[in-house]
Amino acid sequence: MKDKPRVRFAPSPTGDLHVGNARTALFNWLFARHYKGSLILRIEDTDRTRTSTEYEKRIIGDLQWLSIDWDEGPEKGGDYGPYHQSKRLDLYKEYLSRLISERKAYPCYCTEEELEAERTSLLSRGLMPRYMGKCRKLSLEDRKRLEARGRRPAYRFKIEEAQIVFNDLIRGPMKFESGAIGDFIIVRSNGIPAYNFAVVIDDHHMKISHVIRGEDHLSNTAVQILLYRAFNFEPPLFAHHSLILGKDRAKLSKRHGSVAVADFRRMGILPEALLNYLSLLGSSFAEGKEIFDRGELIENFSLERAGRSGAIFDEDKLKWMNSVYIRKYGIDALTRLLTPYMRESGLDTETLDYEWLKGVVGTVRGNLVTLSDIRKYMGIFFDDKYELSEEAVALLREADSRNVVRAFHEAMLSECSGEDDLYKCAIKKVQARYGMQGKKLFMPLRAAITGSLLGPELDRVVEMLGRDSVLNRIRKAMQITAAPG
Repeated sequence: MKDKPRVRFAPSPTGDLHVGNARTALFNWLFARHYKGSLILRIEDTDRTRTSTEYEKRIIGDLQWLSIDWDEGPEKGGDYGPYHQSKRLDLYKEYLSRLISERKAYPCYCTEEELEAERTSLLSRGLMPRYMGKCRKLSLEDRKRLEARGRRPAYRFKIEEAQIVFNDLIRGPMKFESGAIGDFIIVRSNGIPAYNFAVVIDDHHMKISHVIRGEDHLSNTAVQILLYRAFNFEPPLFAHHSLILGKDRAKLSKRHGSVAVADFRRMGILPEALLNYLSLLGSSFAEGKEIFDRGELIENFSLERAGRSGAIFDEDKLKWMNSVYIRKYGIDALTRLLTPYMRESGLDTETLDYEWLKGVVGTVRGNLVTLSDIRKYMGIFFDDKYELSEEAVALLREADSRNVVRAFHEAMLSECSGEDDLYKCAIKKVQARYGMQGKKLFMPLRAAITGSLLGPELDRVVEMLGRDSVLNRIRKAMQITAAPG
């Protein structure tokens, strides 16, 4: 690429950052970093009834959490600001006046009810709904009469018959007929610019070279090209990536479960895991490899390898990837990440010995799929939280299970009391006595010692609990599961 590209991510702060929009931000960031260009963050906040500064802060926070940094925009500044559309309204007014003076735009006084009636009529005749130009040829007297009745006009762009052709960097040649679009609104009756109008002006003034976004914007691109032509602007290059879909192949939404970056943060997904997963979702550049660091993602990124068909969001795959990243962390760093989740489970981590806490983390690390999973395992290490699950009770009422647990207790209490590795010694004694292996040996012991049939490696748990705790738990388990009478 001869010139360094300028790309943008332009969220509307009307809600939390959806993973689909995060993927768009990521593609723009990877493209900019790969070609050593610039990423601009622009906040599209003209709809003051739906946008909020709180959502803007949360979107920015989620981007920062993902380590998607920008070169110009909020908190950074730049030469092409302001980077909030709400602060660019005078610029939009200037361009509206230009279109009106050139007879490329006109006022429209149609009410919502009139527009809906027109839409219904077209659909009933099997026609594509579009504005049919009712106000296009109103005389000055007609306009004055309508305004005297209290109607405030919106402004529509006047469409001329033309073919709209552009080459999409992902999808190849694209073609639209302008006649199927209809004169569209560029400024609403309250004076707020419509999305397509503001975007064209902003992208031109911010010198955006490439627009990378989801395929649901393809029809917007056709409309925007008409505006580029009307203003005699050079349009950017366009690339429309596939959308993220649920397993039912519908566009990913809340009915599929977690869809916002904030949801996955709360769940305990690591930012590098989510970044990695979204980078590969619907792309073919991985060539079989699935775990990439940031540098590798930037180096290997290519629009040409981005998929054209919808990408199925597989939360199980994301969680698997997250577990890989968890195991990559050192114990000290992982303990710090897990501490907030421990506190959520009711633990006062400030009163616990930090070295002991790291030992717990080292014990359960291999079982963690998300950071929040630590809440499922912390109870194992506190005697006052010890309790038997229904499955554990059922297992410990079986004769073979009770024999194994009794033999293990006897070995730890007497035969192995002087051994450095109590657990290993006691296991060997039980094996020698009953000849049991595998689940028949270890499941009863796990049930008695932890109260559950699932959990971390038992030898590590025994080491963390200590001899007295293990013996007390076994005695309690045997009492609870003893046959009545």
